[in-house]
Amino acid sequence: MPTTTTPAPRKAPRPRADALRNRERIVTAAREMFVEHGPDVPLDEVARRAGVGNATVYRNFPDREALVREVVCSVMDRTAEAAEAALTETGDAFTALEHFVHTAADERISALCPMISDTFDQHHPDLEASRERVEQLVEEVMGRAKAAGQLRSDVGVGDLLIVVSQLSRPPAGTDCGRGDRFVHRHLQLFLDGLRAPARSALPGTAVTIEELRRC
Repeated sequence: MPTTTTPAPRKAPRPRADALRNRERIVTAAREMFVEHGPDVPLDEVARRAGVGNATVYRNFPDREALVREVVCSVMDRTAEAAEAALTETGDAFTALEHFVHTAADERISALCPMISDTFDQHHPDLEASRERVEQLVEEVMGRAKAAGQLRSDVGVGDLLIVVSQLSRPPAGTDCGRGDRFVHRHLQLFLDGLRAPARSALPGTAVTIEELRRC
């Protein structure tokens, strides 16, 4: 009786390089447009900015929720990478913390996190994994500064993340496209408040009421 052999299972094909580039371009475009216009921006506008067709967007992300989740996770992952970079710095521990805070603000995570509303799966495994990674790494960065006696002992990870989120948003009641230039000045004010004496100069110049009203 002839013997039969079970064919070896085929390996899943690796995504082509151009497919990976397209996916990255979609996520980058979506991140920019979500920050500018919110999560309800038309997906065809995302496709247009990414330079791909609508079908390419839906092939990668079957619905808006999948795209929003990917964008939020990518920002969290980049924030985690900034924390990892801070941990590799061999110099002043508080300076490393400062570098992380300013980099995290540039990721505009404050504008993206509110997208995770009650209708969004906040407990999706990808989101939870990214969130836990960020929290753990930030705790390590802050722990180094505390161990060096440079960071006050009565602040926690939640304090830092909340302030970064709040200070990197535009002021309430304004729609100021130039507001980003205020962010690092006010973050540095906060950071200097975490230690004494102040050891850094604030970026930029004082923001006047008149300038704020023109926004």
